[in-house]
Amino acid sequence: MAAFVVVEGLEGAGKSSVIDALKRVLDSHSIAVELTREPGGTPMAEAIRDCVKHDWQGERVTQETELLLMYAARSQLVENVIKPALNQGRWVLGDRHDLSSVAYQGGGRGIPIESLRTLRRMTLGDFVPDFTLYLDIDPVLGLERARTRGELDRIEQSGIAFFQRARQCYQRMIADMENAVSIDASQAIDVVQEQAVAALEAFITTQGVS
Repeated sequence: MAAFVVVEGLEGAGKSSVIDALKRVLDSHSIAVELTREPGGTPMAEAIRDCVKHDWQGERVTQETELLLMYAARSQLVENVIKPALNQGRWVLGDRHDLSSVAYQGGGRGIPIESLRTLRRMTLGDFVPDFTLYLDIDPVLGLERARTRGELDRIEQSGIAFFQRARQCYQRMIADMENAVSIDASQAIDVVQEQAVAALEAFITTQGVS
């Protein structure tokens, strides 16, 4: 049975390196896998990503616009990439999904959760990941790591308080979720990868994959 596996976390949590490690695990089990990222993953969603990540000649991007763009990109990705892949028996390994909007636009921006639920029902219905790995990191450390990659984008410049609120929201949501594992991402990256791989291997076992 195909499954949708998502890696979540703040900037600098090490999602990309963990996803690389998880991809190797799936390959070792001969599981066909599609890699996705949010926002992005289709031509239109990638254009929306550019709108979200960058300033527009001094024009302020409102938090409501940011939220709507996130769900527009997500809808395109789910309907055009994720669902077709799952229907064809391929697993999908995602860099972020809906929980990011709950944490960033809900927790971080303070947009009422009912507004997010309305958009979720409209764009996603009852579609949810089968397994979520959350990489938990203090935003001070995470942003320090992010800065080593280069200039911070518009969202990454939202400030420590924003990311602290987003982290608290992540932690609350993960604690209430089934099929979700939280990993301390402040550890050495090889330790984080090892724990993430062990968590995925355990999930694969529950899916009856040898």
